[in-house]
Amino acid sequence: MADSVDSALKSSSDIKSVQAQSSPATDTTPSQQTQTLPIRESKSAKSPAPSENQTGKNKDASKPPAAGADAAVPAGADKPLTPAELKKKAKAEKAARRAREKLAKESGGAGAAGSSAPGPGQGRPPATPKKDAAGGGASQKGQKAAQPRRGSAPTGQTAADEPTKKEDKSVAVFGHLYGQPRRTTIAGAGKEVHPAVLALGLQLRDYVVCGSSARCVATLLAFKRVIESYTTPLGTSLSRHLTTHLSHQITYLSTCRPLSISQGNAIRALKLAIASVDPSTPELSAKATLCEFIDNFIREKITVADQVIAGSAAQKVQDGDVIVTFAGSSIVKQTLLTAHKQGKRFRVSIIDSRPLFEGKNLARALANAGLDVQYSLVHAISHAIKDATKVFLGAHAMTSNGRLYSRVGTALVAMSAKERAGGVEVPVIVCCETVKFTDRVALDSIVVNEIADADELVSAQPLQQVTGLVDPVAPAKPDNKKGGKAASSAPKPDPSASSLNPSSSPLSNWKENPNLQLLNIMYDVTPAEYVDMVVTEMGSLPPSAVPIVHRMSTNL
Repeated sequence: MADSVDSALKSSSDIKSVQAQSSPATDTTPSQQTQTLPIRESKSAKSPAPSENQTGKNKDASKPPAAGADAAVPAGADKPLTPAELKKKAKAEKAARRAREKLAKESGGAGAAGSSAPGPGQGRPPATPKKDAAGGGASQKGQKAAQPRRGSAPTGQTAADEPTKKEDKSVAVFGHLYGQPRRTTIAGAGKEVHPAVLALGLQLRDYVVCGSSARCVATLLAFKRVIESYTTPLGTSLSRHLTTHLSHQITYLSTCRPLSISQGNAIRALKLAIASVDPSTPELSAKATLCEFIDNFIREKITVADQVIAGSAAQKVQDGDVIVTFAGSSIVKQTLLTAHKQGKRFRVSIIDSRPLFEGKNLARALANAGLDVQYSLVHAISHAIKDATKVFLGAHAMTSNGRLYSRVGTALVAMSAKERAGGVEVPVIVCCETVKFTDRVALDSIVVNEIADADELVSAQPLQQVTGLVDPVAPAKPDNKKGGKAASSAPKPDPSASSLNPSSSPLSNWKENPNLQLLNIMYDVTPAEYVDMVVTEMGSLPPSAVPIVHRMSTNL
């Protein structure tokens, strides 16, 4: 009985304590509800304004609960975000992620851990008040730690991680000539490009096929193979589709090396021949007609033209002449060989230049034919031109204003011949086919030119013997029959050979020098007043008659 009375008294005391604890909350609950509900509904709907007495009574009581109301509301009680807000939130998250990645890259390994520490509140509005309260402080600390102070020097680690900006090694005057670099491989070539054209492009790039006439002939022969293997697609004609098919071949060749004037004229003539083919002509006969046109073009414009020019120019050579020529023109070589076959005795002085050294092949061919040849580089031009009686030059092109567009250094040779010491002018004769004539006008060698790789000027080629004579300083071969003496009699390496190594060149690391730029241009322009005569297959004419002959040759 006593135990039951004690338990009853204890339970009643517990009930009273619970009521005492809950009574303040119940007193403040109505005021909180009356104040929080209008605040949350004020965004969507306007609540009626309370009276002044009620406002005064609830003013002090409403401030503390209103400040902590958002913290007490669960995340699920928030209103769902609109599509515009979701999109804005996604953009903010993406921007924050990019900022963290950039911060990690700049600060390195140590900064990467610090950049991952900031919470989602870094750089974007919080999704919920809880996330803001949890990650806001950490994100602000991470941002303050990552951003350097204004006016302070950057840390060594950040400065080391920044990539160094590469200096532009192009010469500003010729900046418009620096386009897409030459193709180095056949990778990336279109499937429409013929294998013969692929091989030709690499040969043009490596100067295996060098010279305006040689490039023109090689291009036409490659296009002949393209036409022979061509098949007209269904629903079209040969005259319409073949031109498009050839355009892919031309584009590939131009990426390997810019087309020459003779190549452009030959391609233009071939396209006119394709356009003149009747669409009703059978495919086999049309292809045979085009192949015959290519053969006739090569024979008339280049092969026979070279023979006529060589015979006409050889008549200008007399006994006892000293002929000066520059580089290695094929038509000049044929002219000199023709004059030598006619029994004329003369001497040839070849002036050459880097980096192609085209004059070496010309000197070898003339020396093997029995001519007296002198070979020198362009820096010795004053000595080579001293005894000259005539100058024979080849041409890459002849412009409409009578100027000669040829290998760089040609203008220097022509000017030296006209203005040499002593006041005696040496006649300058240019041998050029009409296929190299153009209607363009060239005033200088800056507007139109070709830029080659500057590294070609740095690489040093090993010394080569021009003639076929035995080298007197060549080391003797060791005799393997003498046993141990073979090793002792082996020639010792020449210490001077290391100077021919391209890596030992003082310009091998020229790209790392911030104040050094190399220029390797291919052509220059010789003024018309330095040229006395232009020998073509149509006769000998002055430079001023070039546009007339060009118009006549294109209308034939």
